[in-house]
Amino acid sequence: MRHVLLCFLLLTSIVRVNGQHAAASNLPEHPIQDNSFLAEEAYNQEPGVVQHIQSFTHMWNSKTWAYSFTQEWPVPNHWKHQLSYTVAGAKPDETLGGSFGDLLLNYRYQLLGTGETRVAVSPRATLIVPTGSVKNGSGYGGSGVQVASPASYVFNRRFVGHYDLGGTVIPHARDAAGDVAASYGYNAAGSVIWLAHSQVNGMFETSWSSAHLVTRPHGTDVQNTLWLAPGARVAFNFRSGLQVVPGVAWLAGVGPSAGDRGAFFYLSFEHPMWKERGARD
Repeated sequence: MRHVLLCFLLLTSIVRVNGQHAAASNLPEHPIQDNSFLAEEAYNQEPGVVQHIQSFTHMWNSKTWAYSFTQEWPVPNHWKHQLSYTVAGAKPDETLGGSFGDLLLNYRYQLLGTGETRVAVSPRATLIVPTGSVKNGSGYGGSGVQVASPASYVFNRRFVGHYDLGGTVIPHARDAAGDVAASYGYNAAGSVIWLAHSQVNGMFETSWSSAHLVTRPHGTDVQNTLWLAPGARVAFNFRSGLQVVPGVAWLAGVGPSAGDRGAFFYLSFEHPMWKERGARD
């Protein structure tokens, strides 16, 4: 935990210098309230703006790690629609090597609100492509779908919350022995974001998942996880429109994940790619 506090203090001192530069250059300072770590916020990309998101997790006790890269694109001239993909790599077991994970192809619809409203809802549908390694435990071994319903709520000028519920279905998942069974999973996450500064956020998030993993022919066993993650992030805004957001969090396992600890690192790049015709509806 002390490592996260030190990182937060360092990020705060850095952003004070960046904030002074932004003020001198008359750059806008809109508060960052999206880009959550574990919970999915309900804000689609701004028209013409593309985001590149990287995250890296390292668990100290289990000596496992996971990396993901997501690229989000708004559909031109249809800002309510967003397309994205996620590629990943992982070492989910201390005794196994690292390998690529499954490819995720995502579509999200801005059903309600925007980043400028008090309430926003943006359901997502994902196609899971089995590019991961079943042998190394980084893939389901079969194609599937995932759905989620993120919701975001602005409590006041200092606090924002993001919450989501989701489910995953893999009709013909496999294990390392080649056993096949239907696999189901459920997940929920929530976050409270403190808008400490227009460019600095304090964060507290929690994430729960329950997955039915193949362990025998036509059979599965349930694996549950529960994580708490206090952390911080900071935004650096540039005259070109580029926004860079690094962040860090401390991961603490509780309940079924008790005893494991780790660190979460986040880095986002967001920038305009084209000029959108017309305004939002």
